[in-house]
Amino acid sequence: MLSKVNSCIIIGIEGYPLEIEVDIANGLPMFSTVGLPDGAVKESKDRVKAAIKNSGYEFPNKRITVNLAPADMKKEGAAYDLPIAIGILSANGLIPQENLKQYSIVGELSLDGRIRGVRGALPTVLSAKMNKLQGVFVPQENAREAAVVKDIDVFPITFLHELVDFFLNKAEILPYKSSSDSHMGHPQCFSIDFADVKGHEHAKRALEIAASGNHNVLLKGPPGAGKTMLARRLTTILPDLSFNEAIETTQIHSIAGTLNHNKAIVSMRPFRAPHHTISDAGLVGGGSFPKPGEVSLAHNGVLFLDEFTEFKKRVLEMLRQPLEDGKITISRANMSLTFPAQFILIAAYNPCPCGFFGDRTNRCSCSSNQIEKYTAKLSGPLLDRMDIHLEIAALPYSEMSSTSKGEQSTKMRKRVNIARKIQKQRFLEDDCITTNASMTPKLIERYCSIDSHSQNLLERSVEKLGLSARAYHRILKIARTIADLEQCDHLKKQHIAEAIQYRRIG
Repeated sequence: MLSKVNSCIIIGIEGYPLEIEVDIANGLPMFSTVGLPDGAVKESKDRVKAAIKNSGYEFPNKRITVNLAPADMKKEGAAYDLPIAIGILSANGLIPQENLKQYSIVGELSLDGRIRGVRGALPTVLSAKMNKLQGVFVPQENAREAAVVKDIDVFPITFLHELVDFFLNKAEILPYKSSSDSHMGHPQCFSIDFADVKGHEHAKRALEIAASGNHNVLLKGPPGAGKTMLARRLTTILPDLSFNEAIETTQIHSIAGTLNHNKAIVSMRPFRAPHHTISDAGLVGGGSFPKPGEVSLAHNGVLFLDEFTEFKKRVLEMLRQPLEDGKITISRANMSLTFPAQFILIAAYNPCPCGFFGDRTNRCSCSSNQIEKYTAKLSGPLLDRMDIHLEIAALPYSEMSSTSKGEQSTKMRKRVNIARKIQKQRFLEDDCITTNASMTPKLIERYCSIDSHSQNLLERSVEKLGLSARAYHRILKIARTIADLEQCDHLKKQHIAEAIQYRRIG
């Protein structure tokens, strides 16, 4: 007898419909799984057999063939345990096939029939909704995450027998109710604030510009100057996530398995700070079955790379594509996947191995060869993609010992929100463009026109600093953001002058 169960396969961050076919025929007892299963899927036969028996049901002592269709797409993970078990029970005559048609099922089985949580519950529900199914059965552990999607029923289950009783009309499972709007409505509370940072007013101003226009920032300075302290506070002035941004961010973290199951959705902008020993696959994503890396986990948030020069040069060069395109494409022999990677990069590094080159109070002990070798990992093309270049100097004692507080993050965020609203309105008719940092040359020409005085200033700066065409465009983007912070429609000479200052670094 043949049965069919709906499930979902995750490719990239998207879910696609998967049909699990189970055929039980007479013959020598055998359990065969076909359709490009990986090791975890092949091992499901042992988990499924034990779970069915320990739940009080008969496991057919016959020839069982499980087909995962479409057969040309690789399947991995243990999320297919539950639908395979239901398919076997249906093919054995226990569950009517008609009852399974309008539902999608995912879940990993324990040997006692308990259902464990899985990765990718949110993309699974989105896929089921797109394919107009009535509901999705997910592990109780994934219910909060899955129920964020509106207009489709999400049924949380804990044991295999609960699902069997539901399909036999012996028990009722109520859909999980979750108000996605309530998860997005609470004001963000941070344990850190820009008011804690003493001095560095020029750096705070630059980070406010970066937050307003989604610009990347390069911080250079001696150890202990405050680079990390400044970078970690950037998220406190970024605008709140919109619901669509939160859904997209949650999808990525659901796939990667980094989602907090106590929260239904990622409601705060991510802040990722990987160690400099990270591999290229860990940073940009990869593997035989590609998974998102840190650049994607930082999507819609901040990626902070401390000790920038300590990262492997090969790893750093892989940042070029996401910095330019806002996405990362990973190609393998049998597939090519694209993950979103729209983030603000904050990179911090010391000027030399000892950290005190150019410092006024401490003497540098490095030779010129050591300094050159130390900074050689930062290639010209990579530095060119950093919008704002800042030198962070060590604070004098008078500022360190000062008891006065700086401006609070809440006040800075209000100005950032105003600038973001201006940009959102400006790019209303331009698909996929929401901030000044994403402007194309055509949009720059349209929205960044300057007068003759500004043109002369910019021309002299380009020639003197030896700036590339990319750097020229980035200056105009930053100037546009500075004007937006002042709620000014046209670029002025002072906007251009300030933007040029952020391209000067020793």
